[in-house]
Amino acid sequence: MVLAVNNDSPNVPSRPEPYPRVYPWDTGPFVAELQELLSAHGYPLKSDGEYGWRTEAAVRAFQREHRLRVDGMVGPETWAMLTTAVKAGIRTLRQGHRGRDVRDLQGLLQVHNFMVHRNGFFDDQTQQAVNTFKKRHNLRTDGTVCPVTWTLLRAGKPNPAAVKTHPGWLRSLHKWW
Repeated sequence: MVLAVNNDSPNVPSRPEPYPRVYPWDTGPFVAELQELLSAHGYPLKSDGEYGWRTEAAVRAFQREHRLRVDGMVGPETWAMLTTAVKAGIRTLRQGHRGRDVRDLQGLLQVHNFMVHRNGFFDDQTQQAVNTFKKRHNLRTDGTVCPVTWTLLRAGKPNPAAVKTHPGWLRSLHKWW
C-alpha cells in the first residue's frame, strides 16, 4: 500500500510554525522537545517539559560547544543548531517533531514506497506512513519511530550513529556564566 500525497488536506500544514523562544522556567511541549533534542546531543535529561536548572545547564553547554551566544535562552539560532545537527535514530520521533532526523526518516519511508514530503516536519502524512509501515511489521501503531522501527526501516541494520556524551557538563557549573 502506498500513501498518496494530499496537498489539499487542512490537517497537513505546508510548513510548521516557527519554534518559540524558550526561557528558563518555561513549561510545555516545546520544552519537552528541547529536552529530547538535548538528550539526543549527549546531554541526558528527563523529558518532563519543565525548563529547570538542569535543562538550562545543558542549553548553556550546548550553546558553548556550538559557538552560539551562551545565554540559556533557546531562540532561532539554538533551535536551528539543535534540529540540523541531530543524527537519525537517536531520539524517538513523533508527530510535531522536526529536524534532520525527521528528514532522514521521510527519505527512508520514500525508499519503502511511501509518498511523503521530505520536508523535515513530522506531519499527519508522515505519521500515516509510519503507522502503515509499523502495521506491516506487526508493531504497535502508535505513530512513533523508536529504535526498533529505525532498524526495520534500515532493512535490519542497526543504528550507526553513536551519541557523543558530555560527562562533565553538569559538574562544571562555574562555566555557566
